[in-house]
Amino acid sequence: MSTDAGTDEQSAPDVMRALRTATAAEHQQLEDTLDLMDADLTVPRLAAVLQRMHAFWVAAETGLDAWAADHPAVAEGLDWSARRRAHLFAADLTALDAVPTTDPLPAVPAPASTDEALGAMYVLEGSTLGGQFIDRHLAALPALAGVATVRAFSPYGEATGARWAAFRRATREHVTRGGDADAVVGAARRTFVLMAQWCADVEQPASPPSEPTTRRRGAAA
Repeated sequence: MSTDAGTDEQSAPDVMRALRTATAAEHQQLEDTLDLMDADLTVPRLAAVLQRMHAFWVAAETGLDAWAADHPAVAEGLDWSARRRAHLFAADLTALDAVPTTDPLPAVPAPASTDEALGAMYVLEGSTLGGQFIDRHLAALPALAGVATVRAFSPYGEATGARWAAFRRATREHVTRGGDADAVVGAARRTFVLMAQWCADVEQPASPPSEPTTRRRGAAA
């Protein structure tokens, strides 16, 4: 679920570079937790991941919708309404004959400011970049042959790069006009952590059966 593409425009200090650097560990933790690039990914496990992601997006978007209602001009400038994706995760689950669930929802605080909204959106929007790689991986898995196309990971198609560039530009302009870069970064880190925690116990592939304990002891003697 990569959160950047190409080389960012040179600027100092650069909030996008700060975001990428400061969230690297949390980003990696989330990717390891989801493990969507697993060569042995199955339909049941994909559905389990999508259920968690759907619930997280519902919670996160509810908070961002509240922020957008208080800052309609900023939200419109970011094209927020067209960036919502919870419904796409729900549609993907239906296509996999799985049930979208929102009970319970993760505790994702609503952004208290535009700084925090941009930090949360950095995580949600940035995932569309890595989503392109996930889509290609899923399409090549024999276990998913014949499964309906999953759309939520990469919803913008050929417009993905342009959509991400527009978000980067808006975030930089916000900070240039006096936004708090540290608050943006802090919100992004919290969003990564909350998502990883919410998905931490998602169904994992079954492990190979272990040898009986007595046999292991005998072999080690």
